[in-house]
Amino acid sequence: MSERKKITINTLMEMKQKGEKITMLTCYDFLMATMLDDAGIDMVLVGDSLANVVLGYESTIPVTMEEMLHHCKAVTRGIKNAFVVGDMPFMSYQASTEEALKNAGRFLKESNVSAVKLEGGEEVLETIRKIVDAGIPVMGHLGLTPQSVNVFGGYGLRGSTKEESEKIINDARKIEKAGVFAIVLEKIPSALAKEITESVRVPTIGIGAGSDCDGQVLVSHDMLGLFEQYKPKFVKRYAEISQIMKKCFKDYIGEVKSKEFPAQEHSY
Repeated sequence: MSERKKITINTLMEMKQKGEKITMLTCYDFLMATMLDDAGIDMVLVGDSLANVVLGYESTIPVTMEEMLHHCKAVTRGIKNAFVVGDMPFMSYQASTEEALKNAGRFLKESNVSAVKLEGGEEVLETIRKIVDAGIPVMGHLGLTPQSVNVFGGYGLRGSTKEESEKIINDARKIEKAGVFAIVLEKIPSALAKEITESVRVPTIGIGAGSDCDGQVLVSHDMLGLFEQYKPKFVKRYAEISQIMKKCFKDYIGEVKSKEFPAQEHSY
């Protein structure tokens, strides 16, 4: 069996050209990072979904640069081959291109990720150009952009009207021209995602955007059944790990209370 090679931007471009689907999952800690890498995942996103599934915030907005960097460092320590992307949190790139460049640089210098991701279209073109020109790969994110939830008024489907779908298509072309190496398409109609995927040269990674994107991404805690607070329609649960964990915790509590644990074989 040949040794697995490190995934690079060139690898991802080749996969799109060959029609080979790209796999991506979120990750926030060292242990899961090693598991994902061993399983053969292509890309790992240290997402700002960290805010919800690990830190307990109601939205992604409160998560800070320091919190993101802390978890990025843990993830990259566990990755050998996957391509790791750090999610730039709310207000780490919106205030100015200079601040955005500084913060993007921190992701690479301090946490050893391979790229950063930021949300938005036309409004962040200059920011994307500035970061890319500095030698930092940027992944784009269109459709439902959770950091703008207060503008959208919720987490509903994006691109359902002609005007909105045309804007998303145009934004995809613009951010590609600005230099992104890939684009996340979140919660948009499948037909729209297909049109965008066919009209840009860079890979598209879908989440709630149908099967025609070049790859797929999910929040690991969602697909494992670890996060129970809500279940989006686009999530497939591959397990119900939270139920297994709760049973283990209850069994432990019961055995300690009943003095069944520790038994002789667990003692010195």
